[in-house]
Amino acid sequence: MDKEALLKELQFKAVRSSGAGGQHVNKVSSKVVLIFNVLHSSALSEAQKNRVLLKLRNRLTKDQQLLLHCDEGRSQHKNKALVINRFFEVLKKALQVSKKRKPTKPSKAVKEKRLQSKKRNAEKKANRNFKA
Repeated sequence: MDKEALLKELQFKAVRSSGAGGQHVNKVSSKVVLIFNVLHSSALSEAQKNRVLLKLRNRLTKDQQLLLHCDEGRSQHKNKALVINRFFEVLKKALQVSKKRKPTKPSKAVKEKRLQSKKRNAEKKANRNFKA
């Protein structure tokens, strides 16, 4: 994954942030929206594109675009940096291949311990009947 090539493919939009903030918030566009088109990316291989489309299918638009936004900071530059970092984290997580689980069996000691516990509980309950 070449970060420089990916950065060139990103599109940014500055929008007015929502919420409280007084008069200043109505004048400035500090919220940043990042747009990444997965299908038209030349930085990702076909296999990587398919993996991203599969893993992030619930976060993509109908046009297969990934939209991320950030309005945490008060400046547009800070929000842009934050959303870029978030984009790389999301992409890295989507491209990560998890190891296949190897099925294991419980050991003899664990089985024996379980059976002893069951016997103890059975005896405890059986003793309750004879006290009457």
